[in-house]
Amino acid sequence: MSESMHRVFFALWPTAEALGHLEVLAGDLLEYAAGHPRRTPVDNLHLTLAFVGGVPASRLDALYACAARVSAQAFELSLDRFGFWPQGGILWAGCGPPAPLSAADEPSRQRRLLTQLANELRAQLQAHGFAPDPQPFTPHVTLARGVRRADLPRLGTPVRWRADEFVLLESQRGVKGSNYATLASFPLTVDER
Repeated sequence: MSESMHRVFFALWPTAEALGHLEVLAGDLLEYAAGHPRRTPVDNLHLTLAFVGGVPASRLDALYACAARVSAQAFELSLDRFGFWPQGGILWAGCGPPAPLSAADEPSRQRRLLTQLANELRAQLQAHGFAPDPQPFTPHVTLARGVRRADLPRLGTPVRWRADEFVLLESQRGVKGSNYATLASFPLTVDER
């Protein structure tokens, strides 16, 4: 008998307040989109840190151990821009690239903490024989798919939430598409400054 496989990834869940803002933004953005856009269900809105893919049930404990070894600080996440990827027709809200270490402003520090979390998680996964998606980390929340073209406005007010933990999610196929189930959560440390 073959072992069951789990399609998994690590992510940040937005808070309820941030989800409300993202849901409104997704609706507003569709007026700028051509094609046959499909909004991401609000319960599926997340920011992927590391996509792992199919993992046998017997290796899930190893994934939990990898994540438990990650030492990263909690931070305020700020999605401050819209983006569009023609491949896949994806509309998203995200944040800029990691800032240089010399940048001392709070948004730069937050982006560095987010990138450090993703990089440390990916390093742990690779060190323990997992192969996370090799694409460069581009922090974003997918708002809609199936868009042919989009002339996007600027994002006026950033969507913010406090990232106090990251989660291991499993993608499960349902009648109306994929649903995400939380398999485990991992706390981020609080900066005592």
